[in-house]
Amino acid sequence: MSNRDGLLARAARTGLGWLAGDCALCAAHSGSEILCAACAADLPALPEDCPRCALPSPGGLACGACLADPPQFDATLALWVYDFPCDRMVQALKYRGWLALAPFFARSFAAGPLPEIDLLVPMPLHPNRLAQRGFNQAAEIARSLARLRRVPFAPRGARRVKDTAAQTDLPYEERTRNVRGAFACDLDLSGKRVAVVDDVMTTGATLNELAKVLKRAGAARVESWVVARSMLR
Repeated sequence: MSNRDGLLARAARTGLGWLAGDCALCAAHSGSEILCAACAADLPALPEDCPRCALPSPGGLACGACLADPPQFDATLALWVYDFPCDRMVQALKYRGWLALAPFFARSFAAGPLPEIDLLVPMPLHPNRLAQRGFNQAAEIARSLARLRRVPFAPRGARRVKDTAAQTDLPYEERTRNVRGAFACDLDLSGKRVAVVDDVMTTGATLNELAKVLKRAGAARVESWVVARSMLR
């Protein structure tokens, strides 16, 4: 086990979070940041990717799957590949409550060029899941990003109206059916460019279903902004 993996595994067992001044991955001095510069630079970068779904695509052109069956979302912006150690960091925020990771992810989005949008909407949790977890990791990231970029933020811009099974518990082919009809939106989004913020995109089924609902509410364009993109279809 590497030193990085050891730190994350120990934190997972003990429930410890980030100690200010120490890199969460290698324990080197990191100042006010959660990662030192070396570890941040070493996070798994995406290869040339399809602008629509962020899966690998030579030359960064639209992939065959998106050309044949375009998703409801118009573009995907992913920071990293969902691989070590990014996967452990996402899990630490989501399941261990390392809330300091949310503003780190937001700063990572804000550090690069971002498309012009009118509204940030976090991927919603069903009230039952929110009560269990105590927070919505997507909303925490989106809230920090909205402050950094001075973009309007609608924490309740969309609602999860079906308490669906966790997507990670289902075979890929069942995930689209699982989230069908899971969302509602009460906003008038006429002509607006909306970015949906989430932690991970795997098949894209959940983001696709939410984008469909946002477009029914009038959104002219919906983008998926995710911390990490799984490379599995």
